[in-house]
Formats: sequence, structure tokens, C-alpha cells
Amino acid sequence: MQPAVTGWAAATEADPYSMPSAVQPSSKSTKEAVKNALSRWGRKVGEATRKAEDLSRNTWQHLRTAPSITEAAVGRIAQGTKVLAEGGHDKIFRQAFSAPPDEQLRKSYACYLSTSAGPVMGILYLSTARVAFCSDNPLSYEAAGGDATEWSYYKVAIPLHRLRTASASASKVNPAEKFIQLVSLDKHEFWFMGFVNYDSAVVHLQEALSGFHNLHA
Repeated sequence: MQPAVTGWAAATEADPYSMPSAVQPSSKSTKEAVKNALSRWGRKVGEATRKAEDLSRNTWQHLRTAPSITEAAVGRIAQGTKVLAEGGHDKIFRQAFSAPPDEQLRKSYACYLSTSAGPVMGILYLSTARVAFCSDNPLSYEAAGGDATEWSYYKVAIPLHRLRTASASASKVNPAEKFIQLVSLDKHEFWFMGFVNYDSAVVHLQEALSGFHNLHA
């Protein structure tokens, strides 16, 4: 019967493959390194938590913007399925706006366009040449003469060289209601709201506008 292993010395005698090593006393630099690593980890966790909370609030606000929360949720799921089936936002953007090969899609954002008939759910596209919006579903309208009803997707396209400003704002009554106002050089205004990724939309729209103007200054 083999003797019981009671420590590294006994283990070494019983097993020539064991390699005991003396424990080095903790140093101040080691403690500081651990402290700094924990601090960085804590900041990352805090940032991830903040982003998750923002996403949750924005998603809820996105659904609340529609006349029916249930219809909005179902519509968003349907749109996600459509994007997957058709090969991504890039292909949908190119089909919807007949984008040439040299025009590249940078970002796409789920949101609403404010209209006189109410908010229209859709996708805001930011490309290297324009800002465009297309509704998720066709909307009805009266044909010429008013004797028939037709259906069409609601689209807006503003070339970057025709865009004057992209401004962020929020409701004073309800700060959770956030907007992005686009104003063209000929003073046409477009209001977008209910963004799922509001902060990202603001940053990239303003960066694209600033970069385009600086490039062509």
C-alpha cells in the first residue's frame, strides 16, 4: 500500500514528476497590478451595464412610439426576418434606393419618421452618399382622382451634399423621447424618433455630415 501524501515533500518522494515550488511573498507591485486589473474590469462591467440599460430603455421607447406596442413588436420581428431572408440591410438598401456599386452603406437604424399622419416605422440608412429612410411596410394613399386606394413604401432620401444639419434633441416633458432633426439646404425638415440605438445614430450622422462638408470645403 502506498503511503498517504501529506505534503509536497511526500509527494516528491512518491512521484518523481511532481515539481514543488516555493511561494514568493506578495509584493506591492503585484497588489497594485491586481487592484488596477479589478478597477478596469469594474469599469467595463459598469459600461456594459449602462449600454444594456440604454438599449432596454430605447427598445421600450421604440415600441411605445407606435400606436400599438404589440403591432410594433410583431413588425420589428417581421422586419428582422426579412433582413435575414434577403441577405442583410445592404441588399435591401440597394434594392430600395437603386444605389450604385460605388455607394457603400455605413449604418442602418430602426426608428420612426414623424409625418402629418403619425409616426412611420422603418429603417434609417446612412451611406457614403446620402441619408435615406424606408418604411417597413407599404402605406395606403389615395390615387389621383381619389377613386382608388394604392399602396407604396414611404421613402425619403437626402444626399449628403444637400444636408445642412443633423441635430439631437429630447422632449422637455419626457426626456426618454429623443429625436434627430435633419434639415436640408433648402430648409426641408425631417424628424426621426424612437431609435433603438439613438446615441450611435447621432454620432455617426454628425460625423458623416461633418466629414463630408470638410472633404468638400
